[in-house]
Amino acid sequence: VQLQASGGGTVQAGGSLRLSCAASGRTFSKSMGWFRQAPGKEREFLAGIGGWKRGRPEYAETVKGRFTISRDYVQNTVYLQMNSLKPEDTAVYYCAVDKDLSRATVTTLALYDFWGQGTQVTVSS
Repeated sequence: VQLQASGGGTVQAGGSLRLSCAASGRTFSKSMGWFRQAPGKEREFLAGIGGWKRGRPEYAETVKGRFTISRDYVQNTVYLQMNSLKPEDTAVYYCAVDKDLSRATVTTLALYDFWGQGTQVTVSS
């Protein structure tokens, strides 16, 4: 599976961005997620969504109510709608796929097997 993330950019605080992640290969039944990594910090889980009819979306507390993950199972694409952005949301954002079909929505970074190249999001104050 190869992943291509896009949609990053620079936005003012309070603004919105929508990230996309297109996957090649079969991801229909697999969990997909979004993560981010700020300079000097570890990569952190943001949101995850299970395969078709498997598991509800899950969010990190830091983004719950502001970010929404969604998925087009036919197009093999996962999205992250980010609203009410804050300067502390500045980071490189990554999408990922868990290859294990036995799992529903995965929130643990270490369980993800395939990663996109990342897209930069910068929120100015």
